[in-house]
Amino acid sequence: MRPMRLDLAGFTVFRDATTIDFTDADFFALVGPTGSGKSTVLDAICFALYGTVPRWGGTRGLGNALAPSATEARVRLVFESGGARYVATRVVRRDSRGNVKTAGAGLQLMPEGFDVTKLDTGLSPEDLGEVVAGTPAEMDAAVLAAVGLPYEQFTSCVVLPQGQFADFLHARPATRQQILVNLLGLGVYEQVQQRATTRAGQAEAKLEAVDQLLAGLADVDDVALERAAGQVDRMRELAGSVTAAVPELEAARTTVREANAALATLDAELAALDEVRAPDGVAEVARAVTATRAESDAAAAAVSLAEEREEKLRGELAAAGDESALRMLLRAYADREQLSAQAEQARAAMEAAGVEHDAAVRALTGAQTAAERAEAELAAAFQAHEEAKTADQATALRAHLTDGDACPVCEQTVARVPAIPAGSAVARAVAAGKAARAANEAARKVVAERDTAARELERVLLRARTEHDGLRTRLVELDERLAGAATAEALRARLAELARLRQGLDEATTAVRAGRDAARQARAAVEAAQDRLRTAWRRFDGARDTVARFGPPATDRDDVAAAWATLAEWAREQAKRRRSERDGLATAVVEAETAAGAATDRIAGIFADAGLPAPDDPVRAATVAVERAEAELRRLTERREQAGTLREQRAGHEREAQVARALAGHLRANNFERWLLAEALDLLVDGASGILRELSGGQYDLVHDKGEFFVVDHHDAGLRRGVRTLSGGETFQASLALALALSEQLAGMSTTAASLESIVLDEGFGTLDAATLDTVAATLENLAARGDRMVGVVTHVPALAERIPVRFEVHKDARSARVERTGR
Repeated sequence: MRPMRLDLAGFTVFRDATTIDFTDADFFALVGPTGSGKSTVLDAICFALYGTVPRWGGTRGLGNALAPSATEARVRLVFESGGARYVATRVVRRDSRGNVKTAGAGLQLMPEGFDVTKLDTGLSPEDLGEVVAGTPAEMDAAVLAAVGLPYEQFTSCVVLPQGQFADFLHARPATRQQILVNLLGLGVYEQVQQRATTRAGQAEAKLEAVDQLLAGLADVDDVALERAAGQVDRMRELAGSVTAAVPELEAARTTVREANAALATLDAELAALDEVRAPDGVAEVARAVTATRAESDAAAAAVSLAEEREEKLRGELAAAGDESALRMLLRAYADREQLSAQAEQARAAMEAAGVEHDAAVRALTGAQTAAERAEAELAAAFQAHEEAKTADQATALRAHLTDGDACPVCEQTVARVPAIPAGSAVARAVAAGKAARAANEAARKVVAERDTAARELERVLLRARTEHDGLRTRLVELDERLAGAATAEALRARLAELARLRQGLDEATTAVRAGRDAARQARAAVEAAQDRLRTAWRRFDGARDTVARFGPPATDRDDVAAAWATLAEWAREQAKRRRSERDGLATAVVEAETAAGAATDRIAGIFADAGLPAPDDPVRAATVAVERAEAELRRLTERREQAGTLREQRAGHEREAQVARALAGHLRANNFERWLLAEALDLLVDGASGILRELSGGQYDLVHDKGEFFVVDHHDAGLRRGVRTLSGGETFQASLALALALSEQLAGMSTTAASLESIVLDEGFGTLDAATLDTVAATLENLAARGDRMVGVVTHVPALAERIPVRFEVHKDARSARVERTGR
């Protein structure tokens, strides 16, 4: 696995979108201050592939992927593995409840020659290539197939994070052996063993199936074939005998069919002739037509007489005059009498109204005269009052004062007005004036009442006169209208005659309607009788048509009863003649059936001799018997051939099962795989020992025994001791030696996608002295110089970083970390 490009957004310290391009970085260093985010770059690579990071402690630490206060984190890794290029993507989101879950995960196989720089143009996921995995569950198997290593082995051989640098060195032999198996692709031999076992099981199953088929073919021998061939000969002989006997049977059956057909024809003719019988009541049908026609003619004559009488009455009624005009004249006489009475009443009312009006006028004149006298008396009283006021000023003033008013003469307040003396002239004048005013007002009221009454009577008189004049005018008009007219008695007589004529016309109209109804009923009776007659003739024609082929005699079309009698008599004669012929035909049928039965019995005997049941169709049955015998012979022949083929197949399956079982047995012993692992471990230890010797200044060699690692300490008389007794710096040197040896030695031996195309170290360079650090740097330079490995280190040691051509400097501010590329 070789990383090509890493895109981060919202991932831990990388809040802002960040891209790291490893395309041409064969030897690079991630540098920066402690805590800036260098190791986070390696975390992102692991997370994109496996969905977890070593220092998170499994998938439960998924919330660590989100930058502080961020709700989404995106990581996308483009990498090459086994000559193919992939892109792995993971998206993590925090929901409204604060739970962090994987929102999306996918692995795509990119098209060959895809330009990674196109990712900056905002390509959609569909443009990145074929989808290999689309869910987190699918990612595990897909990444394992693409990278070739599970998560634990990936972090032990490719990306070696802090704290796990020495995992491979300290791993148990079984774990280390499984890592080498995955790296070298030795699992293929286990797959071969499993497939060989499966192949052996399949071959043995086929062998068992063939044995079962052969057991079912055990009855196929020469005796069975000879017996089947003899059966074919017998069936062919049977078919020949049946073929010879069938023509006689067919001739007999033909004779039976012809005799039965002749007898059936004769019976059909007899049935048709027996059906020729005159229907009941056919004679009454013709008589009913004659009777209904007579009734119809009588009804038509009655209608004509009634119509003549109706027409005569209509003429007399028209000549008798206009009834409405006569009634109008008679009504005019009645109106004249009523108007005369009303006019007399109006004249009397007019005269009474005149008398009342004259009396009212005289009363009005008297009231007006009395009112004039009261007016004069009032004026005289007023004049007397004025004269009294002049004679007695004080009394006059006193009359207008009230207690508390100011005196009009001295302007002093008058607390109490003195009483007016009883004998004062002013008092007498005031009393006289009041009396005169009351009399004057009473007179005026009488005048007004008399005037209103006079005016009302005048209007009554006017209305009475108008009504009288109107009635006189209408009387004059009626007199003019009735001038020269007949008298009222004459008019009443003419109206009575008109009523008599109208009643007679109504009776005549009713008689015409009844006669027409009777005529319609009579015509309907005629039609019904004629329909029955036509039906009788149709039945006759139908009956005659059924026996027309026998040549019935001609009939008279005027008398249906006679026609039926003639036809029925002829049919009886014809039936009598045919009954005399039927006995001979019946005898011929019996003889033909007897001959056919004899032929059938002979053919049944032929089948019985062959051990077969008697068939309905002997020719077909014989043909089927021959075909079955021949088919049985062919079946036995084919089964015999099949048995030979199965024996050959059985031998092949037996050989295949033996070979597969032998191969599975050899591989099950694990000798070959154990030898390969020992060889690989020897190469790995030899390479690591050389590197460790350089790193330790010739102090240590690395050896292994029964899967365990040991160091030989040349500074301590070649003492061999376990790697777990090494100090921290010594452990780093041994682990680095193993890691570099894995990349150097085993990469060329791997036959699977798990080739170590890159190695990234994140551990302990700061603990090395200058000389060891120089040796480590030289070793890494030599490894990278080969050009088939990507080598990366995470360090904050300047002396090491300066010797690495490509550096990715990681910086971090209060918001986000960022990466800048420096060097070549």
